[in-house]
This record gives sequence, structure tokens and C-alpha cells, in this order.
Amino acid sequence: MPTRPPLTLLSCLLCALLALALASATQARDDGLENLRQTGKAFATVARRVAPAVVFIQVERRREVEAGPDDFPFGDDLFRRFFGDDLPGLSRRAPRQPPRRALGQGSGFVFASDGRATSYILTNNHVIEQAERIRVRLQDGREFDARLKGTDPKSDIAVLEIPVAGPPPLVWGDSTRIEVGEWVVAMGNPFGLSHTLTAGVVSAKGRASLGINDYEDFIQTDAAINPGNSGGPLVNLDAEVVGVNTAIFSRSGGHIGIGFAIPSNLARDIAEQLLQRGRVLRGYLGITARSLDRVAAEALAGTSGRGVLVAEVAEDSPAARAGLRAGDLLLGLDGTPIGDPGQYRNRVALARPGSRITLDILRDGRPLRLHARVGQLDEARQELETAIQALGLRVRALSPEQALRARLRPGHGVVVEEVAAGSVAALAGLRPGLLILEVNEEPVGDADGFEKALARQAGAGRVRLRVVENGRARQLLLSWR
Repeated sequence: MPTRPPLTLLSCLLCALLALALASATQARDDGLENLRQTGKAFATVARRVAPAVVFIQVERRREVEAGPDDFPFGDDLFRRFFGDDLPGLSRRAPRQPPRRALGQGSGFVFASDGRATSYILTNNHVIEQAERIRVRLQDGREFDARLKGTDPKSDIAVLEIPVAGPPPLVWGDSTRIEVGEWVVAMGNPFGLSHTLTAGVVSAKGRASLGINDYEDFIQTDAAINPGNSGGPLVNLDAEVVGVNTAIFSRSGGHIGIGFAIPSNLARDIAEQLLQRGRVLRGYLGITARSLDRVAAEALAGTSGRGVLVAEVAEDSPAARAGLRAGDLLLGLDGTPIGDPGQYRNRVALARPGSRITLDILRDGRPLRLHARVGQLDEARQELETAIQALGLRVRALSPEQALRARLRPGHGVVVEEVAAGSVAALAGLRPGLLILEVNEEPVGDADGFEKALARQAGAGRVRLRVVENGRARQLLLSWR
């Protein structure tokens, strides 16, 4: 029979194995704690490097106050809307009270300095909009009256200047290189709590069509962003600015884990233009871009759903001179893929007027490369293009036969030729074949007249259409803001 090892030897072996297991567990626990300590130190390092350049912004606005103590509890405008002017008591309105001062607050950060006596601060336009006085407080407690250097409501960026050689400006990071899942840190003044740091990750990139700004390409993060954080920096672990905290999605008004930041590459370009010339010049190509729906993607075999469809090309525009045609599929600009109309608008808007840009397109199944010289988009044209893009309507003049059937004289009214899927017009129930007689109470008779009438009110973000359906006229109010 085989011999058994002595009991004492087995005991020693078991004790050694147990000791080794305990040592490994202890080491693993210590390594985990050390990793947590290092993560905490990383956040602390970011805070030390970023905090001095973050500022608290307080604004004063004038607010008209009409309601008096004897008025209806919600103001009599609500009652006028339902009961008219004959409701007893409406004539006894309290006199208009003097305007009151309304205070607002937000965040910002030093992004540039002349090195001697002036520092430049970036914040959101909505933080300082309609402000009569802007006060900036630094981390060390010093306060200054700030001057508005420039503002761009369409991207929600504003630049302030203060008369001091303040803290070193923050360093810009490249927002195109940040990845979903990376750690980011937000710093600002939520609810007036100065220099508050919150940490989270990048939840998504390229968020657009949210209806927050005209130009949207947001970074989404779960780092806590609350009222008062607007205008503060979103930074990576190298303390580089990768975004400007701008908005939250919330039903309660507080943080629920969905915040949005303007990417640093867009914010930096806008801020530098505001700093240099006080206004923003945007590029212009002159096309109406539409999303590539399933039907169009199937018709354009081999596209894999990429790109945007060129629905229209403006006459004598940079795109027309480059040879672009309606029906082309725009795949990329300067080698960067384009996935939706929002990306197209952002890329073109950031292109310098006068510069050359490469257009990668697909025409009749064949890839082509065109070159265009970027034009300059004026404000009126910009508003009109936004309206046309949002409405998603294409119209044409009535044919004599259509005018006869509708009992209209030729040159009176236009017919809806195309409605883009998911557009404002589609959601309002417009469809091909519908007749439009008026735009904002102005008669229209052809596509050019429709566009001109729309242009006169495009900046308001809404349009009133008088349409004819089944021989009956009705009014439609369409809004895209």
C-alpha cells in the first residue's frame, strides 16, 4: 500500500496555501484602494489646475411688472384670452409698476488674455442675454464689471472682457478626439455654489436636432450639470477644455444625468471670431440638405445609409458653380464623413468664407470629387435656410389645370410638391398636392414668391400658412424653434 505523508506535513502545506490566498486577497484589495486613491488624486489635480480660471457671473436685467395686488392671481391676460375684454373687472387693472431688477447667474472661464491688463471670458449667450450689468467674480474673491466683447446667439456663445491680468487661461482640447466612456469633469457655479466640481463620463457625441441652438453638435455627459453651470468648462483628465456646459434635459429643473456641452472645437472657433471682430462669419454653399431616409437609401444602392441628399441647389451659389446638382448624395466635406443635415450645416458654417472645400459625392452610383469656394452666409439667408430646412417643404406654381380645378386664377397659390419625412411640415399634416395660398397673410404665386414671403418672417421661427384642402381653406401655424 502507498504510504501517506505525515499529517503535520499536510497541515503545513494547507496553512501555506491559505496564507498565500489571504496575501493575494489583501494585495488585490490594496491595489483596488490604491487605484481609487489615484483616481481621486487625478480629479483633485484637475480641480487645482482648472478652478482659478473659472468665474462666477452675475447679471442684472430689467423686468417689466404689470400685475398689481388687485389683479387676477395669474394676470388678466389669461382671462382676456378666454373671455375677451368685456369680463367685469378687466378695466380696473392696476397701473403699470416701475421695472424691477432681475438677477441671473451662470459660469464662465478665462480662455484668453493679452498678458497685461485684460482677460477674456467665454460663457453662454443665454447667461448674459439682455443684461444691463454683468459682474464677474474670480476664485480669489475679486469682482469686476465685465464688458460684452461679442455674442453669437445661434451657437449660444458669448465673450466678455474684464480689466485685469487674471489667472492663466485654460487650455483647449480637441473635442473630436474625446471618446464615449471617457472621464470628464464639469466645473461651475450651480445654484450659486461657487467653483463646484462634478465628474462623470461622456455619454454620447454629436447630439443634434434638440431644438436648443441653431447649430448643434453637443457632447452628452452624466457629470452633474445644474442651473448656474451654464458657461462653465467641461474638461478631460488633462485639464483641457473639451466642451462648454450649456443645457440639461430635466423634467424637474435639476440634474437627472443628461447634460449637454458645446464641443470645444466649435466653441473655440466662435470665441476667436468674436474676440477678433465682434461677430461671426459663417460659410455658405447654397444647398438644401435632407436626411437620407430608407427609401432614398435603397434607391441609391451601396450608400449604407451614409450622407445627405442634395434636395436643392441655389442658383449661382458656390455649390452650383462647383457643379453640384439636386439629387446628388453628399458623402463628406474635406474628407470628413457627413451623416445628417446638422453635421453638414455645422461643417459649412465653420468653413472660412473664401476658402476652398472638397465635396465627396455620389452621382448615379459613381463617386465624384468636386471643389467649391466657400461663400459668406448673411443673416437673412441664414434664417431662411434654417426655415426651409426645418419646414421640409418644396413647392411649385400651380399648373393651369390645377388652378382651374381649384377655381383659382393662374399665379394665385402654390402646390406642395414634396414633404420631407419627419419635418415640421410633415408633422403638421402637410402632404404633396396640398395648395398654399398665403404665407404670413401674403399671397404667393410661385416658388420664388413663397421663399421671399417666408424670408420676411424666417427670423421669428414660425410661419402662418393658409392652405386649401378638399376645397376648404384653413390656417396652419408652423414653428421650428
